[in-house]
Amino acid sequence: MYRVKQMDTTVNLAGFSRWLSGQGVAHRITEENDHQVLWLENPEHAEPVLIALERFLAEPDLRDAVERQHHSPVFVRGRWQPSPRHAPVVLGLIILAVIMIWVTAMGRNEFAAALMVIDPRDFDWSTMAGRVDALANTLAGGQVWRLLTPDFLHFSWTHIIFNAVMLWFLGSQIEWFDGRGRLIVLFLGTSIFSNGLQYLVSGPLFGGLSGVVYGILGYCWLSQRKVPRFHFPPALVTFAVVWMVIGFTPFTEFLGLGRMANEAHLGGFVSGVALALILPVKRQ
Repeated sequence: MYRVKQMDTTVNLAGFSRWLSGQGVAHRITEENDHQVLWLENPEHAEPVLIALERFLAEPDLRDAVERQHHSPVFVRGRWQPSPRHAPVVLGLIILAVIMIWVTAMGRNEFAAALMVIDPRDFDWSTMAGRVDALANTLAGGQVWRLLTPDFLHFSWTHIIFNAVMLWFLGSQIEWFDGRGRLIVLFLGTSIFSNGLQYLVSGPLFGGLSGVVYGILGYCWLSQRKVPRFHFPPALVTFAVVWMVIGFTPFTEFLGLGRMANEAHLGGFVSGVALALILPVKRQ
Protein backbone atom coordinates (compact mmCIF):
# COMPACT_ATOMS: atom_id res chain seq x y z
CA MET A 1 0.00 0.00 0.00
CA TYR A 2 1.18 3.55 -0.76
CA ARG A 3 0.77 6.45 1.64
CA VAL A 4 -0.87 9.33 -0.25
CA LYS A 5 -2.52 11.70 2.25
CA GLN A 6 -2.47 12.53 5.95
CA MET A 7 -5.33 14.48 7.56
CA ASP A 8 -6.71 15.41 10.92
CA THR A 9 -9.01 12.83 12.53
CA THR A 10 -11.82 15.40 12.65
CA VAL A 11 -12.29 15.01 8.88
CA ASN A 12 -15.01 12.45 8.13
CA LEU A 13 -13.82 10.31 5.22
CA ALA A 14 -16.47 7.58 5.52
CA GLY A 15 -18.46 8.77 2.50
CA PHE A 16 -15.35 9.28 0.40
CA SER A 17 -14.13 5.80 1.30
CA ARG A 18 -17.45 4.27 0.20
CA TRP A 19 -17.23 6.18 -3.07
CA LEU A 20 -13.68 4.90 -3.69
CA SER A 21 -14.85 1.35 -3.07
CA GLY A 22 -17.67 1.83 -5.54
CA GLN A 23 -15.12 2.96 -8.13
CA GLY A 24 -13.09 -0.19 -7.55
CA VAL A 25 -10.14 1.70 -6.02
CA ALA A 26 -8.36 -0.52 -3.50
CA HIS A 27 -7.50 1.55 -0.42
CA ARG A 28 -7.61 1.75 3.36
CA ILE A 29 -7.63 4.47 6.01
CA THR A 30 -5.58 4.10 9.19
CA GLU A 31 -5.10 6.23 12.30
CA GLU A 32 -1.71 7.40 13.51
CA ASN A 33 -1.74 9.43 16.74
CA ASP A 34 -4.00 12.41 16.00
CA HIS A 35 -4.08 11.87 12.24
CA GLN A 36 -5.66 9.54 9.70
CA VAL A 37 -3.79 8.31 6.66
CA LEU A 38 -5.18 7.37 3.26
CA TRP A 39 -3.36 4.48 1.57
CA LEU A 40 -3.77 3.27 -2.03
CA GLU A 41 -2.83 -0.07 -3.48
CA ASN A 42 -2.06 1.36 -6.92
CA PRO A 43 0.18 4.49 -6.95
CA GLU A 44 -1.21 5.43 -10.40
CA HIS A 45 -4.51 6.23 -8.67
CA ALA A 46 -2.88 8.82 -6.42
CA GLU A 47 -3.33 11.93 -8.57
CA PRO A 48 -7.01 11.43 -9.55
CA VAL A 49 -7.88 10.32 -6.00
CA LEU A 50 -6.27 13.42 -4.49
CA ILE A 51 -8.13 15.65 -6.95
CA ALA A 52 -11.41 13.91 -6.08
CA LEU A 53 -10.66 14.20 -2.36
CA GLU A 54 -9.99 17.92 -2.67
CA ARG A 55 -13.37 18.39 -4.35
CA PHE A 56 -15.09 16.15 -1.81
CA LEU A 57 -13.75 18.26 1.07
CA ALA A 58 -14.30 21.64 -0.61
CA GLU A 59 -17.82 21.14 -2.04
CA PRO A 60 -20.61 20.42 0.48
CA ASP A 61 -23.09 19.74 -2.35
CA LEU A 62 -20.82 17.05 -3.72
CA ARG A 63 -20.53 15.40 -0.29
CA ASP A 64 -24.31 15.43 0.05
CA ALA A 65 -24.68 13.89 -3.42
CA VAL A 66 -22.29 11.07 -2.53
CA GLU A 67 -24.18 10.36 0.67
CA ARG A 68 -27.54 10.39 -1.15
CA GLN A 69 -26.15 8.03 -3.75
CA HIS A 70 -25.10 5.53 -1.13
CA HIS A 71 -28.51 5.72 0.53
CA SER A 72 -30.44 5.41 -2.73
CA PRO A 73 -32.57 2.33 -3.53
CA VAL A 74 -30.04 1.04 -6.07
CA PHE A 75 -27.15 0.91 -3.62
CA VAL A 76 -26.70 -1.62 -0.84
CA ARG A 77 -23.84 -0.77 1.52
CA GLY A 78 -22.33 1.40 -1.21
CA ARG A 79 -22.52 -1.27 -3.91
CA TRP A 80 -24.57 -1.12 -7.09
CA GLN A 81 -27.44 -3.59 -6.59
CA PRO A 82 -30.60 -2.52 -8.46
CA SER A 83 -33.82 -4.49 -8.57
CA PRO A 84 -35.66 -5.33 -11.83
CA ARG A 85 -37.98 -2.32 -11.42
CA HIS A 86 -34.97 0.00 -11.64
CA ALA A 87 -33.94 -1.22 -15.12
CA PRO A 88 -36.99 -2.67 -16.93
CA VAL A 89 -35.56 -2.12 -20.44
CA VAL A 90 -32.39 -4.06 -19.66
CA LEU A 91 -34.41 -6.80 -18.01
CA GLY A 92 -36.68 -7.00 -21.06
CA LEU A 93 -33.70 -7.42 -23.41
CA ILE A 94 -32.31 -10.24 -21.28
CA ILE A 95 -35.68 -12.02 -21.05
CA LEU A 96 -36.13 -11.77 -24.82
CA ALA A 97 -32.65 -13.23 -25.39
CA VAL A 98 -33.43 -16.16 -23.07
CA ILE A 99 -36.75 -16.80 -24.83
CA MET A 100 -34.95 -16.85 -28.19
CA ILE A 101 -32.60 -19.55 -26.88
CA TRP A 102 -35.63 -21.79 -26.46
CA VAL A 103 -37.31 -20.71 -29.73
CA THR A 104 -34.16 -21.26 -31.82
CA ALA A 105 -32.90 -24.32 -29.90
CA MET A 106 -29.65 -22.40 -29.32
CA GLY A 107 -29.38 -21.52 -32.99
CA ARG A 108 -29.85 -25.09 -34.22
CA ASN A 109 -33.25 -24.94 -35.92
CA GLU A 110 -34.53 -23.19 -39.03
CA PHE A 111 -36.02 -20.26 -37.10
CA ALA A 112 -32.48 -19.16 -36.20
CA ALA A 113 -32.05 -18.06 -39.83
CA ALA A 114 -34.83 -15.53 -39.28
CA LEU A 115 -32.65 -13.75 -36.69
CA MET A 116 -29.51 -13.51 -38.83
CA VAL A 117 -28.55 -10.42 -40.82
CA ILE A 118 -29.54 -12.28 -43.98
CA ASP A 119 -31.03 -15.70 -44.56
CA PRO A 120 -27.89 -17.73 -45.39
CA ARG A 121 -29.95 -20.18 -47.46
CA ASP A 122 -31.09 -17.56 -49.96
CA PHE A 123 -27.83 -15.87 -50.96
CA ASP A 124 -24.24 -16.54 -51.93
CA TRP A 125 -22.33 -14.73 -49.18
CA SER A 126 -18.91 -16.31 -49.75
CA THR A 127 -17.40 -13.04 -51.03
CA MET A 128 -17.53 -9.45 -49.80
CA ALA A 129 -19.39 -8.39 -52.95
CA GLY A 130 -21.90 -11.19 -52.40
CA ARG A 131 -22.45 -10.16 -48.77
CA VAL A 132 -23.01 -6.52 -49.71
CA ASP A 133 -25.47 -7.51 -52.45
CA ALA A 134 -27.31 -9.90 -50.13
CA LEU A 135 -27.62 -7.25 -47.42
CA ALA A 136 -28.84 -4.65 -49.91
CA ASN A 137 -31.52 -7.02 -51.22
CA THR A 138 -32.58 -7.99 -47.70
CA LEU A 139 -32.95 -4.40 -46.55
CA ALA A 140 -34.69 -3.43 -49.79
CA GLY A 141 -37.22 -6.18 -49.02
CA GLY A 142 -38.09 -4.39 -45.77
CA GLN A 143 -36.30 -6.75 -43.38
CA VAL A 144 -34.51 -3.93 -41.56
CA TRP A 145 -35.07 -5.68 -38.23
CA ARG A 146 -32.35 -8.18 -39.19
CA LEU A 147 -29.72 -5.58 -38.27
CA LEU A 148 -30.77 -6.00 -34.61
CA THR A 149 -32.01 -9.56 -34.20
CA PRO A 150 -28.57 -11.28 -34.26
CA ASP A 151 -28.22 -9.88 -30.72
CA PHE A 152 -30.79 -12.41 -29.53
CA LEU A 153 -29.18 -15.46 -31.13
CA HIS A 154 -26.99 -17.38 -28.65
CA PHE A 155 -25.35 -20.75 -29.07
CA SER A 156 -24.64 -21.91 -25.50
CA TRP A 157 -25.70 -21.23 -21.93
CA THR A 158 -22.28 -19.83 -21.04
CA HIS A 159 -22.67 -17.43 -23.96
CA ILE A 160 -26.01 -16.03 -22.79
CA ILE A 161 -25.13 -16.06 -19.07
CA PHE A 162 -21.96 -14.01 -19.54
CA ASN A 163 -23.69 -11.50 -21.82
CA ALA A 164 -26.73 -11.23 -19.53
CA VAL A 165 -24.62 -10.61 -16.41
CA MET A 166 -22.55 -7.90 -18.09
CA LEU A 167 -25.59 -6.29 -19.71
CA TRP A 168 -27.42 -6.18 -16.38
CA PHE A 169 -24.43 -4.81 -14.45
CA LEU A 170 -23.55 -2.01 -16.90
CA GLY A 171 -26.80 -1.49 -18.79
CA SER A 172 -28.82 -1.03 -15.60
CA GLN A 173 -26.49 1.79 -14.58
CA ILE A 174 -26.98 3.58 -17.89
CA GLU A 175 -30.75 3.19 -17.62
CA TRP A 176 -30.71 4.55 -14.05
CA PHE A 177 -28.22 7.41 -14.41
CA ASP A 178 -28.67 8.47 -18.05
CA GLY A 179 -32.24 7.37 -18.74
CA ARG A 180 -34.03 4.75 -20.81
CA GLY A 181 -33.84 6.89 -23.93
CA ARG A 182 -30.05 6.93 -23.77
CA LEU A 183 -29.94 3.17 -23.22
CA ILE A 184 -32.18 2.55 -26.25
CA VAL A 185 -30.02 4.82 -28.43
CA LEU A 186 -26.92 2.92 -27.30
CA PHE A 187 -28.56 -0.42 -27.97
CA LEU A 188 -29.63 0.57 -31.49
CA GLY A 189 -26.35 2.26 -32.40
CA THR A 190 -24.01 -0.43 -31.09
CA SER A 191 -26.18 -3.25 -32.44
CA ILE A 192 -26.30 -1.93 -35.98
CA PHE A 193 -22.60 -1.10 -36.11
CA SER A 194 -21.31 -4.28 -34.46
CA ASN A 195 -23.62 -6.61 -36.36
CA GLY A 196 -22.95 -4.83 -39.63
CA LEU A 197 -19.19 -5.02 -39.25
CA GLN A 198 -19.23 -8.68 -38.21
CA TYR A 199 -21.49 -9.58 -41.13
CA LEU A 200 -19.37 -7.77 -43.74
CA VAL A 201 -16.19 -9.50 -42.50
CA SER A 202 -17.41 -13.05 -41.88
CA GLY A 203 -20.99 -13.48 -43.08
CA PRO A 204 -24.28 -14.10 -41.23
CA LEU A 205 -23.36 -17.09 -39.04
CA PHE A 206 -22.93 -15.28 -35.73
CA GLY A 207 -25.02 -13.95 -32.88
CA GLY A 208 -25.12 -12.71 -29.32
CA LEU A 209 -25.31 -9.57 -27.22
CA SER A 210 -21.51 -9.32 -26.95
CA GLY A 211 -21.31 -6.42 -29.39
CA VAL A 212 -23.84 -4.45 -27.36
CA VAL A 213 -22.03 -5.33 -24.12
CA TYR A 214 -18.73 -4.09 -25.54
CA GLY A 215 -20.47 -0.96 -26.80
CA ILE A 216 -21.97 -0.24 -23.38
CA LEU A 217 -18.58 -0.84 -21.76
CA GLY A 218 -16.90 1.58 -24.16
CA TYR A 219 -19.59 4.18 -23.48
CA CYS A 220 -19.32 3.79 -19.69
CA TRP A 221 -15.52 3.96 -19.78
CA LEU A 222 -15.28 7.22 -21.75
CA SER A 223 -18.45 8.91 -20.48
CA GLN A 224 -17.33 8.20 -16.92
CA ARG A 225 -14.31 10.41 -17.52
CA LYS A 226 -16.58 13.33 -18.42
CA VAL A 227 -19.04 12.89 -15.53
CA PRO A 228 -18.20 10.25 -12.90
CA ARG A 229 -21.32 8.25 -12.00
CA PHE A 230 -20.90 4.62 -13.03
CA HIS A 231 -19.63 1.92 -10.70
CA PHE A 232 -17.32 -0.70 -12.16
CA PRO A 233 -13.72 -1.76 -11.49
CA PRO A 234 -11.27 -0.08 -13.88
CA ALA A 235 -9.66 -3.47 -14.50
CA LEU A 236 -12.88 -4.58 -16.24
CA VAL A 237 -12.09 -2.41 -19.26
CA THR A 238 -8.52 -3.70 -19.41
CA PHE A 239 -9.69 -7.30 -19.20
CA ALA A 240 -12.33 -6.79 -21.91
CA VAL A 241 -9.88 -5.15 -24.32
CA VAL A 242 -7.23 -7.83 -23.72
CA TRP A 243 -9.83 -10.55 -24.27
CA MET A 244 -10.92 -8.85 -27.49
CA VAL A 245 -7.33 -8.80 -28.74
CA ILE A 246 -6.89 -12.47 -27.80
CA GLY A 247 -10.03 -13.22 -29.81
CA PHE A 248 -8.20 -12.24 -32.99
CA THR A 249 -5.63 -14.99 -32.36
CA PRO A 250 -6.04 -18.80 -32.64
CA PHE A 251 -5.86 -19.06 -28.83
CA THR A 252 -9.62 -19.33 -28.27
CA GLU A 253 -9.91 -22.15 -30.81
CA PHE A 254 -6.97 -23.87 -29.12
CA LEU A 255 -8.94 -23.75 -25.85
CA GLY A 256 -11.96 -25.28 -27.58
CA LEU A 257 -14.02 -22.08 -27.36
CA GLY A 258 -14.30 -21.73 -31.13
CA ARG A 259 -13.95 -18.53 -33.10
CA MET A 260 -15.51 -15.49 -31.42
CA ALA A 261 -17.38 -12.68 -33.14
CA ASN A 262 -14.33 -10.47 -32.81
CA GLU A 263 -15.43 -7.83 -35.31
CA ALA A 264 -18.72 -7.46 -33.41
CA HIS A 265 -16.74 -6.87 -30.20
CA LEU A 266 -14.52 -4.31 -31.91
CA GLY A 267 -17.41 -2.61 -33.69
CA GLY A 268 -19.43 -2.45 -30.49
CA PHE A 269 -16.60 -0.97 -28.44
CA VAL A 270 -15.70 1.64 -31.08
CA SER A 271 -19.33 2.69 -31.57
CA GLY A 272 -19.86 2.91 -27.80
CA VAL A 273 -16.83 5.18 -27.43
CA ALA A 274 -18.03 7.28 -30.38
CA LEU A 275 -21.48 7.69 -28.82
CA ALA A 276 -19.87 8.72 -25.53
CA LEU A 277 -18.09 11.50 -27.46
CA ILE A 278 -21.20 12.61 -29.31
CA LEU A 279 -24.00 12.33 -26.76
CA PRO A 280 -24.18 15.02 -24.07
CA VAL A 281 -24.25 13.98 -20.41
CA LYS A 282 -26.28 15.84 -17.82
CA ARG A 283 -24.12 16.75 -14.85
CA GLN A 284 -25.67 15.43 -11.65
